[in-house]
Amino acid sequence: MTDDREKKNGVNKVPERESARTLPRRFYKDVSVQAGNNGFSISLDGRPVKTPRKASLTVAQEALAEVIAEEWRAQGEFIDPETMPATKLVNTAVDGILGQEAAVAAEIVAYAGSDLTCYRAEQPVQLMALQAHAWNPVLDWAQEALGAQFVVTEGVVHVEQPPEAVQAVADAVARYDALSLAGLYVMTTLTGSVLIALAHACGRLTAAEAWAAAHVDEDFQISRWGEDSEAMERRARRWSEFQTASRLFAIVNDGAPQV
Repeated sequence: MTDDREKKNGVNKVPERESARTLPRRFYKDVSVQAGNNGFSISLDGRPVKTPRKASLTVAQEALAEVIAEEWRAQGEFIDPETMPATKLVNTAVDGILGQEAAVAAEIVAYAGSDLTCYRAEQPVQLMALQAHAWNPVLDWAQEALGAQFVVTEGVVHVEQPPEAVQAVADAVARYDALSLAGLYVMTTLTGSVLIALAHACGRLTAAEAWAAAHVDEDFQISRWGEDSEAMERRARRWSEFQTASRLFAIVNDGAPQV
């Protein structure tokens, strides 16, 4: 996922020269959601929206179709994909994940072998306490809900996780469809933890709690040394991506915890 551009009053804030050079002009007036036999599609002046690979951009949930449609409605003089995160995520699911669910699930599960929550600081004690407070409940949840007991270590030296724990995560991830996997993949890669991502997906953590848990180390450093403006801008963009993935996942799964 790339950096989000700002919007103001529904008009894309993109430098004029850059817009004219790289972004297509808006060519449509009306955006509508159409119900069909295969789900809900989005039409621009009556013409259905296609993915970059020319597949039909059709989803099973009307609420998700409306989210996508609203992104198209919000475009200004130019169409800027960076201001259309839900559209991009669904495009990714349709073009890159549909039919490849097992491979994408395996990429997500791979994080279980070196999950963020399993590697703890050796010092200082304040950071150790913060990590334990944020991460121990996630590991407890994984054991209770998934039957996955992970090994915790201090330092950064790799520790081998029990195969049955990794398999338990694999079993949980394997239940999701392409759209859900798209959201889960983004949440996993942005947090560096499939356990935090799953705990949020299953309702154990809110989006804000999951994001905070993933940034315990960073927030501790900020508390000691202060903020870096560029780093905080990058983090804000990533948080926006996480929220989009979370919202899409919730819509696809009816907002209900999934295990």
